[in-house]
Amino acid sequence: MDIKTIGVLGAGAMGNGIAHVAALSGLEVVLVDTAQAVLDKSLATMAKNMARQVQKGTIDAAAESAALARVHASTTHDALATCDIVIEAVPEREDIKRAVYAQIMPHLAPHAVLASNTSSISITRLGHASGIADRFVGMHFFNPVPVMKLVEIISGLATSPATIAAVEALARQMGKTTIAAADFSGFIVNRILVPMINEAIFALHEGIGTIASIDQGMKLGAAHPMGPLTLADFVGLDIVLDVMQVLHAGLGDDKYRPCPLLVNYVAAGWLGRKTGRGFYDYTTTPPTPTR
Repeated sequence: MDIKTIGVLGAGAMGNGIAHVAALSGLEVVLVDTAQAVLDKSLATMAKNMARQVQKGTIDAAAESAALARVHASTTHDALATCDIVIEAVPEREDIKRAVYAQIMPHLAPHAVLASNTSSISITRLGHASGIADRFVGMHFFNPVPVMKLVEIISGLATSPATIAAVEALARQMGKTTIAAADFSGFIVNRILVPMINEAIFALHEGIGTIASIDQGMKLGAAHPMGPLTLADFVGLDIVLDVMQVLHAGLGDDKYRPCPLLVNYVAAGWLGRKTGRGFYDYTTTPPTPTR
């Protein structure tokens, strides 16, 4: 498949990053979100981030202008009709994704591939729900998309080899490295990473260490670029909880039980950087631990 136009469904942090990278790689981008305010914020963020790249010398001003001109924003699903592939980047809840697929399917071209940026949900189930299981695939980008080089490619039970080949070629065009992951809860990266974060939260919950000592320990003792609690705040504690719940439900093992402290932080609305408070308070400079 010759992919020239890419649709991105959802203009949050992940959708914004995917659209950013796709536009810089020469693809026409249709960015769709039902909220105009979200689209406006996304376009402003994209322009700001590309301007930063120009300042750093990683792209030139001509590339920035051309890329921004390739992004076409819309609040209606019929704008996806011209797309060769649509990458869904809506919240990490299966019920939301299923509802969105029901809304967009009447508007997709007969040849279009539908990819989900899900970080943990079964591609086989989502593909069946879409009604085009052979043209449905997992394409899991990592945040921040313009910086992170990896894309996990996940094949559902019915995903065709042609679909896999198309998304692998697309990821390479976008400057990414791909790895193939089997369709099990959490795939590769989150199957390993998110339980590690959850275990760090258990260590805090049980008084084994403080926020600062846990993060410092993993940075200096395991050569991690940032501590697990800092990383949890960056990812979003609600997303960490969602993934742990998917792992716990899908694998049925108590070692994937979400830490009660994580559940409480999410219930309190302390979701990390995006809300200004998680394991750290981001209203101070530098951020200070909240426990």
